[in-house]
Amino acid sequence: MIRPRRSLLFMPGSNARALEKARLLPVDGLILDLEDSVAPEAKAQARDQIGQAVAAKGYGRREVLVRINALDSPWWLDDIAMAAKVKPDGILVPKVSSVQDLSAIADRLSDLNADMSIRVWIMIETSRGVLHAEELAAQVHDSETRLAGFVFGPNDISRETGIRMLPGRTAMIPMITHCILAARVHGLTVLDGPYSDIASVDGFALECAQARDLGFDGKTLIHPGQIEACNAAFTPPPEDVAQARKIIAAFERPENAGRGAIQLDGRMVERLHAEIAKKTIAIADAVETMGR
Repeated sequence: MIRPRRSLLFMPGSNARALEKARLLPVDGLILDLEDSVAPEAKAQARDQIGQAVAAKGYGRREVLVRINALDSPWWLDDIAMAAKVKPDGILVPKVSSVQDLSAIADRLSDLNADMSIRVWIMIETSRGVLHAEELAAQVHDSETRLAGFVFGPNDISRETGIRMLPGRTAMIPMITHCILAARVHGLTVLDGPYSDIASVDGFALECAQARDLGFDGKTLIHPGQIEACNAAFTPPPEDVAQARKIIAAFERPENAGRGAIQLDGRMVERLHAEIAKKTIAIADAVETMGR
């Protein structure tokens, strides 16, 4: 069954209360953070707390990722060693910009004899990372990389490039679509970055809708108050699910078995629409199974 990734919430590893609260949140996944949300002097404590939280396996069906520190930091080796020991669903690596970065991660996981169930997610949040997005995505075909998906990081890209983060993200759309296309060519999941203005409910809802329409699978979040709106945006509406089931049923009729296109309710429907319908149904069924 497909795994819904509508909403993945960043939780600071230095906040033990937040790690505990995360066990009850109606989110599809958690990103237990060792990077931006953790001060340098709190890195070791956060690493220990995340390790204990993941090892306790109290997060139910929520996907659990650990965001380690960047490869140019003094902390990433200890971070990845902890992850290899406690076995989260994956690690999220910030500021990955080259195939060499992916190789370094893969080599370290191999040296640690890390379980192959631990997948690697990478943040595309540098100019070089965006430019190399297709090359990075192609590494999914090398099983040693464990590559599972991209997380687009608009804030660091904005800081590096000077591109302003304005409502609608017009100036950043070419970079976003480039990364989505690169991910799709190679069958990767791709998630949108966080929306920083947690007080703007309407702005967040608009960005969720934009992310969905651009083709993201889901969105990363920085506050529990964003979960409900995000889940709603990325959950197929009941009318879409009903129409998808209708399309599938129509193509399954004996008289349509060899046809590439049929007429349904006065509209021409092609087999490509049946493939889209199957994905819609799969996501809806998975969401229903999770009960969120």
